[in-house]
Amino acid sequence: MDTASMGAHDDVRTAPRALATEAVHAGRDDLARQGLHAPPIDLSTTYPSYDSRGEAARIDAFAATGAEPDGPPVYGRLGNPTVARFETALARLEGTEAAVAFASGMAALSAVLLVRGSMGLRHAVAVRPLYGCSDHLLTAGLLGSEVTWTDPAGVADALRPETGLVMVESPANPTLAEVDLRAVAHACGSVPLLVDNTFATPVLQRPAEQGARLVLHSATKYLGGHGDVLAGVVACDEEFAGRLRQVRFATGGVLHPLAGYLLLRGLSTLPVRVRAASATAAELARRLAADPRVARVHYPRIGGAMVSFEVHGDPHEVIAGVRLITPAVSLGSVDTLIQHPASISHRIVDAEDRRGAGVGDRLLRLSVGLEDVEDLWLDLAQALRSEKGAGPY
Repeated sequence: MDTASMGAHDDVRTAPRALATEAVHAGRDDLARQGLHAPPIDLSTTYPSYDSRGEAARIDAFAATGAEPDGPPVYGRLGNPTVARFETALARLEGTEAAVAFASGMAALSAVLLVRGSMGLRHAVAVRPLYGCSDHLLTAGLLGSEVTWTDPAGVADALRPETGLVMVESPANPTLAEVDLRAVAHACGSVPLLVDNTFATPVLQRPAEQGARLVLHSATKYLGGHGDVLAGVVACDEEFAGRLRQVRFATGGVLHPLAGYLLLRGLSTLPVRVRAASATAAELARRLAADPRVARVHYPRIGGAMVSFEVHGDPHEVIAGVRLITPAVSLGSVDTLIQHPASISHRIVDAEDRRGAGVGDRLLRLSVGLEDVEDLWLDLAQALRSEKGAGPY
């Protein structure tokens, strides 16, 4: 069942639909005709074919353009029907022609760099802060790339003939700094702008509508939403998607079908989760800003479920003092997580570069979940009270 279609599952769509509706139905529009309600999980690694000439022609077509093969699937590294459903749904939510899923967010970013590098465009321009491993991948040149770091106003001047990519993250990890995406896209000219939209999600922001050609997600975070799936995805036009599929096939950075199923399920509640967690985060940001033990609070104008704050005392004592909130890496789950970026997510970034991007040693990053705001505040307040050097509440 469901192995005959590897492409979009939206042929019954007749008119634009609201985001909340798309989140529930995108990638599932054909299920009723199949007599199904829940999407099936296709775990096959290979598929039978009695027409070897026809299969060879379809593989040749994929090798030429990276377009999804017509007809039944061929091999799990080339594509999977369950994963294709998630890709269809995410593209619809981001407003792009296509999306290509990978085994992790870093695998997705690596594929983008490999695509541009294969065209001789190995130079990237990027704006700090980025997620620490993204920063490291660009800075270390592990894939043969070179990076020029600049602020948003300096993007146009940093471009070279061999520039293949401009990358920004907005709101940024972990300072939540925001970038005028439309202005940066204009400054890029013909160079593709890649926006890491992990923190905002398409619920709060659709970068493609503001001129970005590539929209990156660590789907591990809000798209999955439950802390139980590792994945990445790039939403883009079909031409770039074809190149990404070719890299994915060649390098093997494929997404497991079960992960694709969990991501598709996660999308159905994405708007509800993001809006609920965002309301709680905004209230926690307000209370933290009024607390004398907190030096500064970072919360984006766009909203969202992430809050960063700097403490006067020892941030490690705050980490050690929480009881309801979980001290852990990652973000975007239904439960609230807290971490110290300078020690964890951005430890791999050079200390001077890290601090220059606003990631100070007293900064804490809070990923707000779906718990009651009063319970979360009680836990934060007692953790702040336990930090060494903190004054009375």
